[in-house]
Amino acid sequence: MLDKTVAKLLNEQVNKEFYSAYFYLDFVDFYTSEGLDGFANWYTVQVQEERDHAMLMRQYLLNNGEKVTLSAIDKPEKTPKKFADPLKFGFEHEQYVTSLIHKIYAAADKAGDFRTMQFLDWFVKEQGEEEKNADTLIKKFELFGDDAKSLYMLDSELKTRVYMAPSLVL
Repeated sequence: MLDKTVAKLLNEQVNKEFYSAYFYLDFVDFYTSEGLDGFANWYTVQVQEERDHAMLMRQYLLNNGEKVTLSAIDKPEKTPKKFADPLKFGFEHEQYVTSLIHKIYAAADKAGDFRTMQFLDWFVKEQGEEEKNADTLIKKFELFGDDAKSLYMLDSELKTRVYMAPSLVL
């Protein structure tokens, strides 16, 4: 049986991961409407990853005898206006999600819940990758985004990103 605080935080995180998917789906729509299909593809993969994160946490709760409580998904709180906006919003959001994962990890540590800590190790590593990828994308855009030919090349590069399901074993 999971510690009640840890279970509550994990349950909240399921909903926050679904929100992340929803937030990134808004970016997909923005870039699609701007004709930047590569950027849209990059965020489509993000949507799939965030959805998977929610489902992994949901399954972990269920595997540990906890009830999952889904709540309404909020409307994305930021509206992109310029090409760089989603990139910056996404990086800030990933930093926020990292702080949430760390909070759950700290609660699990305090409760002596080593199984949950081990489960969360994958998410800690994943968040490091998410922040690095978001930061790298911002840097590439800042280098090339103002030039139409370079923007086209970057957009073409982002079209090649392929979704890969997580390999976390519950």
